[in-house]
Amino acid sequence: MGKEGRKFDTKIQYLKYKVLREVARIAYNSDSGFELANSFNDIAKVIVPGPKATMRCCIYKERAIIAERIKMACGGNKNNPNVIEVIDIACDECPASGYQVSHDCRGCIAHRCEDVCPKDAITFDENQKAHIDKTKCVNCGACAKVCPYSAISNYKRPCEKACKVKAISMTNDEIGAAHINNDKCISCGACEYMCPFGAIADKSYILDVIDILKKSENNTKYKTYAIVAPSISSQFTYAKLGQVIYAIKELGFHSVVEAALGADMVSYSEAQELAEKGFLTSSCCPAFVDYIHKSFPKLVEHISHNLSPMASIAEYIKKHDETAKIVFIGPCTAKKMEIKQERVAKIIDSVLTFEELQALFDSRDFDMSSFPEDVLDNASYFGRIFARSGGLRDAVEQSLKEQNLDFDYKPIACDGIEECRLALLKASKGVLPNNFIEGMACVGGCIGGAGCLTHEARDKNEVDKYGREAMEKTITDAISMLK
Repeated sequence: MGKEGRKFDTKIQYLKYKVLREVARIAYNSDSGFELANSFNDIAKVIVPGPKATMRCCIYKERAIIAERIKMACGGNKNNPNVIEVIDIACDECPASGYQVSHDCRGCIAHRCEDVCPKDAITFDENQKAHIDKTKCVNCGACAKVCPYSAISNYKRPCEKACKVKAISMTNDEIGAAHINNDKCISCGACEYMCPFGAIADKSYILDVIDILKKSENNTKYKTYAIVAPSISSQFTYAKLGQVIYAIKELGFHSVVEAALGADMVSYSEAQELAEKGFLTSSCCPAFVDYIHKSFPKLVEHISHNLSPMASIAEYIKKHDETAKIVFIGPCTAKKMEIKQERVAKIIDSVLTFEELQALFDSRDFDMSSFPEDVLDNASYFGRIFARSGGLRDAVEQSLKEQNLDFDYKPIACDGIEECRLALLKASKGVLPNNFIEGMACVGGCIGGAGCLTHEARDKNEVDKYGREAMEKTITDAISMLK
């Protein structure tokens, strides 16, 4: 992948980044969208310069797919409300999902698989090897259960495996491309990260951010603020965090503020709300909140009424600077859906993932190693550990102590949407022994978000180390600076 490619986990991420970088480069140097609209072929040739560079059947198909990636980098399908989309033309390499017979089939004469099939979907060749007729099979799995050689297994595409909310199915056309059910999807991006062909992507708002920054350069009417997620501490490993903060300001941001300070605000208020109501689910992870709305609607009344850390600190900034433009930068694709909510849309102008931030840096040819170190506005240890699973649970416990709230705290930290589902299911049936659910849709917490540069940094110890570097040791001390 080359030196710059080593910043990412996979070649798919690297490919996506290159498209974003070239789109950003043109946008910075143009005064309108006309230049970008007429640069699709030029960008495609940069990404796929010759026949040897393609991973598809031919260079022409590869460049056609790049054109679709460019559309996603420019905001995607405006008629699709979801920020996660399938690039149909890129989704044609995976075999059909469902039950399949492997080479382990011995051609036995018992034919139990045939006997139990309710649709007569199983036939045999001249060697008595079983075959499944996909036009008849209903994927009941009865054949797999009775096969004495375990020669029949249920194959699922990587995106289907990754989607724990069962929002992905396959179209019935010749291609059989993945289809996302928006009524189930929580925009966590797990399918996007796991797709080995990059056929699923999140819409980028990078052009909106560039437009905001370009206008703010010569506009004294407003300043642009960057709110950065605490998981930034685990990402840009080739540079010091202070250099990354300096680079963000070099892009044109007036100030860089920690979302962790908003996390301090949330944990402080959430502790009060919990003590008052007796049972609560967290409101910090937008994918988790969306999951409750879509799959456990009866529990919606128990979702904390607090804004997320991102929105909480943004609201504070807007109150003190009504003209401020605010961009959140983090690992989360679901944040791009959160800012569409009426309550949040008023205070957050756009969202960038860490992948997109890297593309912005390189579109400006920044040499990070030459930059001095800047500092982040401070938050407490407890605000910063929101980046990993269990961080919110610990912060609420600390907030209860600091406010001397007499409450028998029995939390559960759910690491990943599968653990969230189990806890919510128990809560819906009234058998959950806990009174506070911390829900994180991504395994590991925010440090496992789909928009990360690397997912190899899912180490809670690194997050805790960053938290210990905070000057403010208590939540009360951190939020006292806001008064």
